[in-house]
Amino acid sequence: MKTMRSYINQYVELSVSGRKDCVRGLFIDIGSDIMVLHDGERFLYLPLLHLQQMSLSVKQEAGVEFSGISWEPSQDLSYRKVLMNAKGMFTELYITGNQSIHGYVTSIMNDFFVFQSPVFHSVLIAMRHLKYLIPYSPNATPYAMNPTSFPVSTPTMALARTIDQQLKKLEGEFVVLNLGENPGKIGLLKTADTPIIEVITSGGASMFMHIDHVKTVHRP
Repeated sequence: MKTMRSYINQYVELSVSGRKDCVRGLFIDIGSDIMVLHDGERFLYLPLLHLQQMSLSVKQEAGVEFSGISWEPSQDLSYRKVLMNAKGMFTELYITGNQSIHGYVTSIMNDFFVFQSPVFHSVLIAMRHLKYLIPYSPNATPYAMNPTSFPVSTPTMALARTIDQQLKKLEGEFVVLNLGENPGKIGLLKTADTPIIEVITSGGASMFMHIDHVKTVHRP
């Protein structure tokens, strides 16, 4: 970690789990389990769990300027603290596939959190699968909507402490796993007997999946 700190204030490129292209930016700070980059416009918070490779970038993106960046180093910067600070702030998350989701962190449990999205509604996100988080400016709203059109509210479902306990609570309900990136991960959650869950797909067949591969869960 000490060696990585020597790269702070330098332009770097990262290989991040699940992304084909590199993430580039000015290396701003690092905590116990998360690092911070600035891409010239916004701050990116990347959990170290998904850092596959980091190196100095051979070139800086054309037109990107880093003058005037305001950042106060934190002695206790951590993934959970970043999530806590993001509650109620319009945020972009990258988890899986080729798309980001946008909305608000509303609840934080032991190993998952709840994200309210205009598109996906209440999404349960396993903490170990978040690749990065990008807060928007304080006055930004999803899709420039009036705040009254998408009020931030706490989830109506009863929340468990862990993602496996939450899946158990959802037995018998229709769910979408991993943002529906695969049609086989959409269906009736029949059983959630850790470490395996069983989903009945559209054709009536059973699909079995290890719970560690459940990145997100939402009810359409």
